[in-house]
Amino acid sequence: MWALVTGATSGIGAEFTKLLARAHYDIILVARDEIRLKKSAEELEKEFGVTTEVIVADLSVENEIVKVEKRLLTTDPTLAVGVLINSAGYGLKGRFVDVTSAAEVDLLNVLVTAILRLTHAALPNMRNVKSGYIINVGSVAGWLTGSTYSAAKAWVNVFSEYLNVDLAKDGVTVTSLAPGFTHTEFHQRGGMKMGALPEFFWEKAPEVVKAGWEGALRGEAIVISGKQYRAIVFLARHLPRKLVRRFGLSIRSKQRVSKK
Repeated sequence: MWALVTGATSGIGAEFTKLLARAHYDIILVARDEIRLKKSAEELEKEFGVTTEVIVADLSVENEIVKVEKRLLTTDPTLAVGVLINSAGYGLKGRFVDVTSAAEVDLLNVLVTAILRLTHAALPNMRNVKSGYIINVGSVAGWLTGSTYSAAKAWVNVFSEYLNVDLAKDGVTVTSLAPGFTHTEFHQRGGMKMGALPEFFWEKAPEVVKAGWEGALRGEAIVISGKQYRAIVFLARHLPRKLVRRFGLSIRSKQRVSKK
């Protein structure tokens, strides 16, 4: 059985490739960096004895999304993808008014459009065999109001909840994995200042991925991986929205650093 993972060369995506390879899935790795893709694929084959494929794709670009869609839509049952992990993502550090609309559209393509389209492409084969798992990497940020990133992750969370119910009769489980701050390359790549954040708030990628996979196997629609973040989400759902907005914007402002 094949699993396809986007954002497969680092962070949560890379950890998913290891977990799934350990579970004897053959892995299709999708990311932008061909050198890192090939290296990651070789390491998986060597360590776990699985077969791998690599797809070099920038999911902010239309024809690059199409490449991944075509692989998911294969009509060869021996190549059908039974697990889809939509993990690719990044953030923008600037205020909305200071970032170009083109950059915001690129972000939306990766965080929303690609997830919608790849999920849609994966479903025919999964529904045909009445089995499949789709994990969309959302975020606790989806319950806060810190940025357009938060807005996109709110969409991921609700989209996954909707499909979890709608596709249950087809044997397909859709789950939003919603971590908080996680030790990965994410914040460094986005140029975000994170040094002042207490260690209590940080999660470890392997633990996040383990929680997400186990939750998906249980059929859960939303998995909030850390207990500290389950508490934060509870408060975000019950406190006055005015306070939640202030909290989200406060965290966001502390992440920004000036350009050098």
